Amino acid sequence: MLQGVLLVVAVSLLVFALLYMMPGDPINMMVDRKVPEAKRAQMAEELGLNDPFLVQYGRWVKNIVFEQDFGNSVRYKTPVIDLMKDRVPRSVKLCGWSLLIEMLIALPLGLMCAIKKDSLFDRITVSGSLLLTAMPSFWLGALLVLVFAVGLKILPISGYEGAKYYILPIFALVSSTIAGTLRLTRSEVLEVLNEKYVTTAHAKGVPYKKVMLKHVLRNALIMVSVQVFMSIPWLISGAVVTEKIFGIPGMGNLLLNSIVVQDFPVVQAVLLIIAILTVICNLISDIVIALLDPRIRIAMGGGDK
Repeated sequence: MLQGVLLVVAVSLLVFALLYMMPGDPINMMVDRKVPEAKRAQMAEELGLNDPFLVQYGRWVKNIVFEQDFGNSVRYKTPVIDLMKDRVPRSVKLCGWSLLIEMLIALPLGLMCAIKKDSLFDRITVSGSLLLTAMPSFWLGALLVLVFAVGLKILPISGYEGAKYYILPIFALVSSTIAGTLRLTRSEVLEVLNEKYVTTAHAKGVPYKKVMLKHVLRNALIMVSVQVFMSIPWLISGAVVTEKIFGIPGMGNLLLNSIVVQDFPVVQAVLLIIAILTVICNLISDIVIALLDPRIRIAMGGGDK
């Protein structure tokens, strides 16, 4: 947890520094070019833009921690927190369903590939997953729109009003992460199947299903659970482009639009939230590993409880 806090602080400092050094003047985004220079200087002074870097950074962190205030959007003229409240649920819905579908597809397929190692099913499945991974999400998204929305006209091009609007975005998003989870599941199951305690269980006449569930899956899912939780930040980052392609007004779409118009407060807030989510996912994966593997609990002094 301490490492996570330090990582968030480091990322926040880096994000603030990069945007602080970017070319351009936020005042130009707020006022018309015809506004006198004296008025511009007055606004910069009132907003604290003339203060030293560490003073601006400290004020930004203080407002976030104690007041949940990420500042005001330069483009939308409204608090950043209000913008994110409207868009976070849509991004959570997109990434949440993508993660669930990734697990429902990758885990059973990885298990079947391990059981049927080197079979035709194994080769086709692994090759197909690698092929999907090689396709960039923006290219695959455009291809899906061209085929299913423009050509076949069975799915909408863009929007977020109903479940059918999320089918193409979820498929485009899951395709980039499903291969890693599938291959890791396959390799972990194969490794566990070769362990002596699995062979001993079979020799004792333990039913096949019980061996697979109690011995194989439980141990194989230790590393797979880490992969699942660590794929969440990748889903969030992939949603940035996916939301833009399919016209979903989520956090990713907001981030891209804010980068184009140099809306610094919004960019800083979104990147900081992604960093915090990454740290949280790391922490959850460590907890899950400790719950699944008693050896880790013993090493940490917690005993096998």
